[in-house]
Amino acid sequence: MAPERYDGLDDFLKRGRGALAQGPVALIFVEDLAEIDSTVAHHAGLGFAAIVLFTPDGVELDAETAARVHRVRLDTLGDGAVPAAVNRVIAAAPGLWLYYCYNAEYLFFPFCETRTVGEMLAFHAEERRDAMLTYVVDLYAGDLERFPDAVSRETAMIDRSGYYALARPDPANHGHPKERQLDFHGGLRWRFEEHIPKDRRRIDRIGLFRARRGLHLLEEHLFDDEEYNTYACPWHHNLTAAICSFRTAKALKTNAGSTFDIADFRWRGSVPFAWSSQQLLDLGLMEPGQWF
Repeated sequence: MAPERYDGLDDFLKRGRGALAQGPVALIFVEDLAEIDSTVAHHAGLGFAAIVLFTPDGVELDAETAARVHRVRLDTLGDGAVPAAVNRVIAAAPGLWLYYCYNAEYLFFPFCETRTVGEMLAFHAEERRDAMLTYVVDLYAGDLERFPDAVSRETAMIDRSGYYALARPDPANHGHPKERQLDFHGGLRWRFEEHIPKDRRRIDRIGLFRARRGLHLLEEHLFDDEEYNTYACPWHHNLTAAICSFRTAKALKTNAGSTFDIADFRWRGSVPFAWSSQQLLDLGLMEPGQWF
């Protein structure tokens, strides 16, 4: 189906259903003007069958980018806008593998330089998995004087250490830990936690999942099906992926409550980002499982 422009989600689900005929499909939500073109190009290179780009009014796209996406008008900054949009796509496309992210975010999975996202998800499905844990790994510019919005692909840095996991308590079971679920922390949300609301400090997101009827994405990047929120099946480790993201760095440097407290994101644990899956595997920021 040729890329097209849609006047809202209702219009897309009425006229653009052909974009959901085959997966996996990437849903990209544009929050500002940072790195829209590179975000689309990166995910197009991973082999998604279609890319749906949700944009607010006033966003101009490069011609090459516009030709790659099905563009849907959406107030992406509205309360609950992203999970509401994802849930409507879920309801419209049961059985389809979906992925969602924001602009200035980049999906990496094991061996993604030589294998497609479709090949990876086919293997994941063979292991009877319908969702995949993705770690949101913070990216940030190495020089905030040159790049005051903290976004620079050429000088991007990541944290090589400082990541940890805590048991996820189950309120329905007297606070005992949930099975095969953990709350993951690290990166800028850990180092600058005084500027991050407590309910937004986790870095885990179920970024890849298979849609089915009755499934709903919640505000906390989790689903209302507990099995979707697990990091692995009961019998062995599964694949995980990483979403390398400038989103937190952007927020910390554009928010008046934090920008003047942060002169530099670099610390002893900072290393240049190599834009490679091997670096993320070496740092333990994603897991190949049984996929070799």
